[in-house]
Amino acid sequence: MVEETVRAAPTRLASAIARGATSEGFGGGSSSSGIALPGIASGAPRPITLVSAIENARTSTGIGEFDRVLGGGIVPGSLVLIGGDPGVGKSTLLTGMAGYVARTHGQILYVSGEESAEQIKLRAGRLGADHENLLVASETDVAQIALYVQTLKPRYLIIDSIQTMQSPDTESAPGTVSQVRSSGAAFAALAKSTQIPTFLVGHVTKEGAIAGPRVLEHLVDTVLYFEGDRHLTYRMLRAVKNRFGSTDELGLFAMKEEGLVGVENPSEIFLAERPLNTPGSTVTAVIEGSRPLLVEVQALVAPSSLANPRRMSNGVDKDRIALVLAVLEKRVGLSLATQDVFVNVAGGVEVNEPAIDLAVALAVASSLMDVAVDPNAVFLGEIGLSGEVRGAPQIEKRLREAARLGFTSALVARRNAGKETKSIGLRIAGVDSLREAVQQAILTRK
Repeated sequence: MVEETVRAAPTRLASAIARGATSEGFGGGSSSSGIALPGIASGAPRPITLVSAIENARTSTGIGEFDRVLGGGIVPGSLVLIGGDPGVGKSTLLTGMAGYVARTHGQILYVSGEESAEQIKLRAGRLGADHENLLVASETDVAQIALYVQTLKPRYLIIDSIQTMQSPDTESAPGTVSQVRSSGAAFAALAKSTQIPTFLVGHVTKEGAIAGPRVLEHLVDTVLYFEGDRHLTYRMLRAVKNRFGSTDELGLFAMKEEGLVGVENPSEIFLAERPLNTPGSTVTAVIEGSRPLLVEVQALVAPSSLANPRRMSNGVDKDRIALVLAVLEKRVGLSLATQDVFVNVAGGVEVNEPAIDLAVALAVASSLMDVAVDPNAVFLGEIGLSGEVRGAPQIEKRLREAARLGFTSALVARRNAGKETKSIGLRIAGVDSLREAVQQAILTRK
């Protein structure tokens, strides 16, 4: 049946072109090629109380971590932009998803402007995504792709990549800002008018992505970014915009021979190579979306020969590090003015919440004093400018994750050491100030 549809496609396309492509789902202005691109139907203004709510029934991508970042699955008519450096795994992820969708939901159209159909076939074969419902095309003309969609009516559409697409309404070269915007607007209208979920792949360049996905962020429903080095095993998928879910979720993937595989227990991965009883190493629990993650904070303090000692960080905001170091000097009395300080969150995780402050401060103090903290303890708390340790939100969820992974104690703000944490199974100590925390975690172990 699929082969007959594909064979009949050229005849149907020619008929559609002759009609001006104005059948159901298409109603935009005519392009310079004489083919009308899709448009979103307008309607008269009416009270919002008279607008019927639409229940967005989601479908799974077949990849649990992908579903998590999307907010639970794919929403009909949604336009999703997946950005990231070339080679980070965007096409691999979408090809794996395409194989699952083809097997379980029906036809999916994969259009590539960078690869031939034969190249897509090789990747699909390697990932086990071969299926007759996975339709592939090597095409860059937006109007032609719109006709493919009208003729074949796939359940899903993948465009790889948006930089290679060319709208007949725009005369500039593919990859330019105007061409990317024009093509993106056409695919947005196509997705909304046909209710076909559409995925756009976009590359991010070191120069700021002039032809990359950032110019499309206001057009799409969801923006996802791949983080990680193409030469490393693990990749992180983060939502920076999502009209159908939270933007706080994080998906972790491992690149293997069979493609990108979701990591269901990232805390164990991040702590797998943690050295025990080593000065400058602490563990804290962060919240990414709805999931607690345990991560290792590393610090190295060494004498500096520079007039302005270096302050370098990876995974933590540099301004936050400067604040913590200032409090350590002023409120605790540690001398860091002649020391280089390096702070790193192991595993490549970016942590933005202030609950990591206490772990950072104790890692720095531990390295400076050359005394290791308890390797079975986690440290949680925000540090104020007066040296006080403030409570962290969702403390029970964080501590339960620590207990599950075998940690035996926790050092937290005193307000977090209440009755609600007594039944978790950890020895919980509460502190009021950073000076008190340094005393308990480091000085008592000298």
